[in-house]
Amino acid sequence: MSHSRLRLNEALIEEMNRTEPPYGTLAVWLLGQESIAVKGDGITLYIDPFVSDYVSRVLGLTRQYEAPLTPEHLTNASMCLITHDHEDHLDPGTMEVVRTTSPDCLVVAPRYSKARLLQLGFEPERIMEANTQRMTDSFDGRLQVLAIPAAHEQLEQDADGHHRYVGYVIRLNGVTVYHAGDTLVYDGLTELLQSQRIDLACLPINGRDYYRTRQPIAGNMNYSEAAQLAWEIGADTVIPLHYDTFDWNTEKPGYFVQELYERYPEQKCHLLARGERYVYVSGRSFIRGCE
Repeated sequence: MSHSRLRLNEALIEEMNRTEPPYGTLAVWLLGQESIAVKGDGITLYIDPFVSDYVSRVLGLTRQYEAPLTPEHLTNASMCLITHDHEDHLDPGTMEVVRTTSPDCLVVAPRYSKARLLQLGFEPERIMEANTQRMTDSFDGRLQVLAIPAAHEQLEQDADGHHRYVGYVIRLNGVTVYHAGDTLVYDGLTELLQSQRIDLACLPINGRDYYRTRQPIAGNMNYSEAAQLAWEIGADTVIPLHYDTFDWNTEKPGYFVQELYERYPEQKCHLLARGERYVYVSGRSFIRGCE
């Protein structure tokens, strides 16, 4: 690793550690693909942390840009939320390092992904199963997490009804976040999310098509579908994800912004730069006594 890259890694982690968002706000950092870090109330969450060179080194897939962190610098994880077992979401090169660099980190993942996490050395007591039936509390009730079934490209369940693909609704520091993971819009998703009163929605926009399906590359909602979903669920602000890491599975985020401008001009959005710290402020945080 070059000296300049090392300094950038250290500076980003220091920024995360020094950031203490007040109640009603959350800090969010984009790490690439659908990988983000979220911090509030002293808790640092990583969702689908994908910052290693595993996909290029082992699978031969070339990223269009380097992740703004390397796994060795990921020393501050309170919890990792894994949406599914694909290597750009459950990244073996990242998770096997996080196991030791963040020794107190818990992992929430679908049951389908548990065997892979055990192979990477995580103790069973550090793995929590993604629960699609009820909110689970952690950190003395400061964090609540609900897994939302995801259709990548279809809803896939095992014999016991456990979903292979999920997204997450996260309640932290007075803010409710929905991270969709990889999913299409399916019957019932809109109504389920409407009931959660989402402040900040993080949605994939890369879409799908015949040629990617033939490879096969499982697809997601496209930018138009993501824009409509954000509006229909009543999200205060939406962040697009999953559009620029691999040149064979990209989308232009400007299309998403233009779609919102033309069809839903009152829908707020934020386009994250790589490694940017974005502090989201919930309007409800200014209403005394509002939960």
